[in-house]
Amino acid sequence: MGMEPAHRGAVRELRLHLVTWNVGTASPPPDVSSLLQLDSLGATMDMYVIGLQEVNSKITNFLSDLAFDDPWSIFLMTVLSPLGYIKLSSVRMQGLLLLIFVKHVHLPFIRDLHTQFTRTGLYGYWGNKGGVTIRMSLYGHTVCFMNCHLPAHMENTEQRLDDFEKILEMQFEGENIPSALEHDVLFWFGDLNFRIADYGIHFVRESINNKRYNLLWEKDQLNMAKKKEAFLQEFIEGPLHFKPTYKFDLYSDVYDTSEKRRKPAWTDRILWRVKNLCQHAPKGGEFSEEQQTISVTLNNYISHMSYGISDHKPVTGTFGLELKPLVSEPLVTLSPEGEWSAEHDVLINYSAVPEFPSSAWDWIGLFKVTFKHVNDYVTYSWVEDDEISSNKDGKQVYMSAAEIPDVGGEFLLCYYSNNLQSVVGISQPFQIQPNRTLIGKELPQEESSWMQRPDNLESHDEF
Repeated sequence: MGMEPAHRGAVRELRLHLVTWNVGTASPPPDVSSLLQLDSLGATMDMYVIGLQEVNSKITNFLSDLAFDDPWSIFLMTVLSPLGYIKLSSVRMQGLLLLIFVKHVHLPFIRDLHTQFTRTGLYGYWGNKGGVTIRMSLYGHTVCFMNCHLPAHMENTEQRLDDFEKILEMQFEGENIPSALEHDVLFWFGDLNFRIADYGIHFVRESINNKRYNLLWEKDQLNMAKKKEAFLQEFIEGPLHFKPTYKFDLYSDVYDTSEKRRKPAWTDRILWRVKNLCQHAPKGGEFSEEQQTISVTLNNYISHMSYGISDHKPVTGTFGLELKPLVSEPLVTLSPEGEWSAEHDVLINYSAVPEFPSSAWDWIGLFKVTFKHVNDYVTYSWVEDDEISSNKDGKQVYMSAAEIPDVGGEFLLCYYSNNLQSVVGISQPFQIQPNRTLIGKELPQEESSWMQRPDNLESHDEF
């Protein structure tokens, strides 16, 4: 998608790729192209939502990860940022990690970002089980993503259901934010740990070997619970046309050969719920255009058998989100003035819509086009302190020549709102010309060090 604004009334489809994977404390594998469908010939994704469980959460690792991003976040940023995705938000609770990446073009239309976590392990005092959530307004529609790791073992179905109900109730409790179930769309995924009841291990394995998965569906504990539990009946899941994803010997597609010989199960799942389908279903079954402002289509629901770093196989769901944008213009429009190089101070033009709640703490950042997250700027200007002109059509802010990279390259500008805690405007990509006074000379030391800035010196803010 280009950088065009979203036009009100025109239906827009966003492609979303959602991953759930219990990684069993392993480090990232060397290649995730097939997992993220980077090698497919189809349209590229607009958003990646990646939910991991059992990320290495030894106490020392957990504490050190508070200072810097964890290896999985760094790895995924390294893979996705060259392709034009920025890490929008992340939330971690010990072994549970949820990351969202989006194409740059969508940034000004994503607002009201909030993260939350709920512990359910050890009576709510320890975060080895529970849920982590990111919610947002996406083109004016509220969307919530919830990554859960529920209690293990065959006999704990009721505990799993109780814990999920608790997580649903506690997310954003007491904050001025809708509850999880009040969002227009809610995605629920993770290692939900539901098992296949009643049938013995031999029948289960034989059914899998013969690809007769449908024989096992009716005894899947989550499918059984959805028939009985009112709060689950509104959740939709695609057909389980893939092998149960647990439990495998490492680096193989052979089910558990250890002494425990665990019965295979579909522990790793992706479900979703659309609020207007639940509340406004008319008698005739048809929706008026006003009601049907957002819809979710599942395009692909599969497991990925080639990944062997843990005893679970990852599961992905590829979705189309069709929505009518309720937000059609960015709050701030900005662009570079004239030709940029490090030979002279440079100017930025910007204008804001009348209702924009500006702040003295707002800033405009200069970013390489492959930037990883909102704090991965090259330099920035304060919109008030560095303002040089203002009129009814807009304002101008300057950046010092000393801050502009001598080597030049392709960059873009982002306006960050302190009040809204998000990027509210983004420029088209543009070229900065190399500093001609340095051609033939070595780059200054600070320029070299900027180019080699280590990935792990990144803020652990919401972004």
